[in-house]
Amino acid sequence: MANVLIVGGTGLTGAHAALHLREVGHRVTLLSRSAPALDCLRDFDHLAGNYVDDDLPVAVLGRFDQMVFAAGADIRQLPPGEDEATFFDRVNTQAIPRFFQRAKDAGIRRAVYVGTYYPQVVPEKINSNPYVRSRHFADQGLRALNCTSFNVCSLNAPFILGYVPGIALPHLQVLVQYAAGRLEGMPVVAPAGGVNHISSTSMSQAIDGALQRGIGGKAYLVGDENLSWKAYLELYFEAVGNPVNLQVSNDEHPLLPDMILYAGRNAVINYEPDDGELAYSRNNVRATVAELVRAYL
Repeated sequence: MANVLIVGGTGLTGAHAALHLREVGHRVTLLSRSAPALDCLRDFDHLAGNYVDDDLPVAVLGRFDQMVFAAGADIRQLPPGEDEATFFDRVNTQAIPRFFQRAKDAGIRRAVYVGTYYPQVVPEKINSNPYVRSRHFADQGLRALNCTSFNVCSLNAPFILGYVPGIALPHLQVLVQYAAGRLEGMPVVAPAGGVNHISSTSMSQAIDGALQRGIGGKAYLVGDENLSWKAYLELYFEAVGNPVNLQVSNDEHPLLPDMILYAGRNAVINYEPDDGELAYSRNNVRATVAELVRAYL
C-alpha cells in the first residue's frame, strides 16, 4: 500500500482516481485550494494549497511515496483581462515542473502527470497555440526530472468524461439536457470531425497502472474510443430514450465551440492509444454516458 498525494483531488479526474486508488488499497490525500465539500470525499485526508503558489513545504511533501498531478489550467481558468500566453506560461510551463522538482526534492518516489493529448496528436499547434505550448513544455520539463530515485511519467489524455457525485460538470450536464430536448432553440445537429474519448473509469485505471508499472520519462498517449462528434452525441440521445440520426454541420456548434477545440473545427483525431504496461480497460464510453444521463435526468 502506497501513501499517495493527488494534486487537484477535487476535480473530476483527481476525485475519481482518489476513489479508485483507495478502493484498491492505497492511502490517499487530496491537495486542493479548499477542503472537499462532497460527501464521497469528506473522509479523505486533505491538504490546502495551490501548486502555482509553491506553498507546500518539502517536509510536508516528504510524507508521501507517490503523487498524481491532475491539475493544470486550461481556458476555463483564464482570468478576465489576463493575457492568455502569459497566464498559461505562468501556471503550466513554469509552475508544474517547479512543483515536480519539489516533489523530487521531498523524496517522492513515483509521480504521474495527467496532461493533454494535443502536443502529441497535433504537434503543429505547439508553436501557434499558447495553451498547447504551455502543456508541451510542462510535460517536457517534468519528465526531464526522471531518474532512478524519481520515476515520473505522463498520461496525455483526450476528452475525459465521467461522473463523481456532487462534482459540477456543466459541459457534460448540458449534453444530457440537449439530448433530452430541454435546450429550446438549440440546433439538433452534430459538428463535423471527431476525436478520441476516454472515461474516468479507464483513466483511473491508467493512473493506477502508471503508479505501479509506468516507465519513467515516458509520455503515454492514452485514450479509449475514436468517435465522430455525430456518433458521440448520438450516444446521449440514445441514452435518454430519444435516438436520432443527427445531421452533420461544418458550422461551429454552440455546445462544442471552437475555443475548446484546439485541433481546429471539424478536425479528426483518431489513434490507437498507448496502453502497454498501464493495462486499463477499454470501451467504457457508452456506459459512462448512460451513467451521466441517470445522474443528470
